[in-house]
Amino acid sequence: MKHFRGVRPRGLAGLTLVVFSLAASACLASTTTKTSSSTFSPSPSSRAGLHYAPNGDFWGNTYLLGAYGFNLADVGDVSQANALPAGVKGLVYLGLCTGVTSAFTTAVHPYVGNQKVFGFYLMDEPNPSSCSAANLKAESDWIHANDPGTKTFIIEENLSSTDHPTYVGGFNPANSDIDLYGLDPYPCRSELGNACHYGWIGLAVKAAKADGIPLADIVPVYQAFGGGTETDDGGRSYSLPVPSQEAQILRTWGSLVPTPVFDYAYSWGSQHQDASLSGSAALQRIFRIHNR
Repeated sequence: MKHFRGVRPRGLAGLTLVVFSLAASACLASTTTKTSSSTFSPSPSSRAGLHYAPNGDFWGNTYLLGAYGFNLADVGDVSQANALPAGVKGLVYLGLCTGVTSAFTTAVHPYVGNQKVFGFYLMDEPNPSSCSAANLKAESDWIHANDPGTKTFIIEENLSSTDHPTYVGGFNPANSDIDLYGLDPYPCRSELGNACHYGWIGLAVKAAKADGIPLADIVPVYQAFGGGTETDDGGRSYSLPVPSQEAQILRTWGSLVPTPVFDYAYSWGSQHQDASLSGSAALQRIFRIHNR
C-alpha cells in the first residue's frame, strides 16, 4: 500500500488469489485475537531512537507532533527542515527512482550538509517491474558520497500476499545500498471482525531476512489507520486498531525488532478518507507512552 503522497490502492498484489486465504487465516487463534478497548499496556515494545508519523506534521513551518514524542518529521521543504526544534530530525521524501538525474540532484542538493536532516525517503513500495535496483542504488550511493552519514530509506513492497509474504526479487543492501527498509504487514482488518492477525508481522520479518535484509536495517511500520476508500488484499478494508490492539502491535514488533533505528506510525494524517492517528486521542496516548 502507498503510504506517502500516493494514490495507489493499498496492498492489491494477488487480490484474487488471497481473499479466501486471508479470511480463513482469521481462524488461527494462536496469532489472531479479539481485544477489548478497555485494557492495554504498550510495553515492552521496540526501543527506537527516532519516531516518525507522516502526513500533516506541520502548520506552516511549525512542527506539530513533538508533544506526542515523534522526533522524526515528515519534511516537505527546506524551510520546514530549518525550522525543526531541537531534538527533531527530518526525513525528506523524494519518490523518483530515476537514478542520478538533474531532477534528483535538484531535489537533494538543498538539503546536503543540513544537520537537521536525518535522511531521504527514496521511494514508497517501489515495484521492481517499474523501479530498478540500479536506479535506487545510484541515488543511495550519491547521497552517501555527497552527504556522509545521511540515511536512505524505502518501504518494501510485498510481492505476494500478507499471509505468504515475499520480498525476493525486490530490494536489499546487496543490490541497492539502501540503509533502511520499512515493512508494513498491517494486521487489523474488517474481514477479521474485531480482531488483528499479529502473526503476519513475524512472517514479514522472516521474509525480509530471507531476502538479505538484516534485522538491524528493518523499520517497523505500525498500523494507525483504518476505514476509508482503499481495499486490503483480502478484498475488504483495514480497521483502525483500538488501544489494546495498538499496544499488541507494538509489543509484537518489539519482540521481533527490539532496537530499530527508527519506527514509523502510519499515519498521522488521513490519506484516503480513513481514520488516522491525528483523530484518535486514545491512540495518541499509546504512542506518547511508546515514544518517550
